[in-house]
Amino acid sequence: MSQDFAFSIKSIVFDENYHPSDNTRLTTNFANLARGERRQENLRNTLKMIDSRFNNLAHWDNPKADRYAVELEIISVALNMDAAGANIPLIEILKPNILDKKTGERIAGIAGNNFSSYVRDYDFSVLLPEHNNNTSTFGTPDNFGDFHGKLFKHFVRSATYKAHFSKAPVICISASSSKTYQRTENQHPILGVEYQQNEFSSTDEYFEKMGMQVRYFMPPNSAAPLAFYFIGDLLGDYTNLELIGTISTMETFQKIYRPEIYNANSAAGRLYQPSLKNQDYSLTQIVYDREERSQLAVKQGKYTEEHFIKPYKHILEQWAATTLSA
Repeated sequence: MSQDFAFSIKSIVFDENYHPSDNTRLTTNFANLARGERRQENLRNTLKMIDSRFNNLAHWDNPKADRYAVELEIISVALNMDAAGANIPLIEILKPNILDKKTGERIAGIAGNNFSSYVRDYDFSVLLPEHNNNTSTFGTPDNFGDFHGKLFKHFVRSATYKAHFSKAPVICISASSSKTYQRTENQHPILGVEYQQNEFSSTDEYFEKMGMQVRYFMPPNSAAPLAFYFIGDLLGDYTNLELIGTISTMETFQKIYRPEIYNANSAAGRLYQPSLKNQDYSLTQIVYDREERSQLAVKQGKYTEEHFIKPYKHILEQWAATTLSA
């Protein structure tokens, strides 16, 4: 059945005039920022923060810290299920493009960054709570994340992905507040100091099924390490400017979404456990509704169950059974 699965990609510019489309996952960072009375101010300030952070990290040959601007694209991926033309919204990711204002050159950044997935919403907001509803100890269902992992790997290996992107994606998210991280002696000029976690989180295990490894780095002048999920060689496969595009974009979103961790007034120490209960942090001037975001995740997980998982159950099971996970 895998030959019947194809992907289509649409992109839209993420700038101060951005309005979420009707089929955008509203739990994504960028969509949440683009609603409400202060939507345009939110977007303008977010983009300024990204540009400022980029120039702070790309400081060579950049005496006024204004050489670069980051232009963001929202990439929406749909799964074309069959000849009847059923289009299932699947994934949304961000792709930075870097404008060098000195040379006029535009440099493609790394696709991935923020990662939003309808099936992941279903797995974590519907399937997982149902599994743990009548048990006293937390656990995951058998084969949890297997189907999502196969879908993601199928997408990254597809001709559609390769036609749009020259390198594998990198997904950058917050470190887990349930784990402890220890600083190592390894230091990268752009990614910063590497940290190692005491054990894998459920998110680490989920991304591993997507074919992605994880490393944790705290970039220069950051407050906490970020989790970088990647395929291949994070330090060797990407240029400094490509990495800076990812860091500046995702650190900005984390400062807005998790200021207790990423806008903390003191940086992570040698042994570090992130905490959303930290009181010593600064707020950005950007409005973000965390509670609404968690409610929408459940809503969209149920939407996925109703419009994708249940109607195509037989086809999906058949496809997953005959698709290699390696």
